[in-house]
Amino acid sequence: MRVMGIDPGLRACGWGVIETEGARIRHVASGTCRPEGVALGDRLLSLYTLLRAVLVAQAPEAAAIEQTFVNKNGQGTLKLGQARGVAMLVPAQAGLRVGEYAPNAVKKAVVGVGHADKAQVLHMVRLQLPDCDPDSADATDALAIAMCHAFHLQSSGRLAAAMRA
Repeated sequence: MRVMGIDPGLRACGWGVIETEGARIRHVASGTCRPEGVALGDRLLSLYTLLRAVLVAQAPEAAAIEQTFVNKNGQGTLKLGQARGVAMLVPAQAGLRVGEYAPNAVKKAVVGVGHADKAQVLHMVRLQLPDCDPDSADATDALAIAMCHAFHLQSSGRLAAAMRA
């Protein structure tokens, strides 16, 4: 299964695509979308266009996005929420259900600790996906989100099979 992770942002939106086969995962592609424009509407449209191109090129079968956390700046949180809405729209428009994970849940799934720092996340992503070289911390986070979603899909599939048996 091909899984796309998205770390939303208006300045930099990370994306990462992995493939899973049983317990094996491998890096497919990753990168950072950098929306252009000064006006918010222009930046959101640019983000949509960039993410849509990635989705078409990579053809994921599942997608996940990081949940927004509320920070001290309400205006910043609102703008991030708008970018997140666009980032959720792209895979949803392609017919994919979009998984949502809190930052601590992603870190716990990938690193084993919910309050891991960026360096620890990068280390574990590179350890589990040895041929990847993310171009930004946002791309690293997106790969971690994709991995978290893949783990969740695998475990929920095993649970469903066990319940059927």
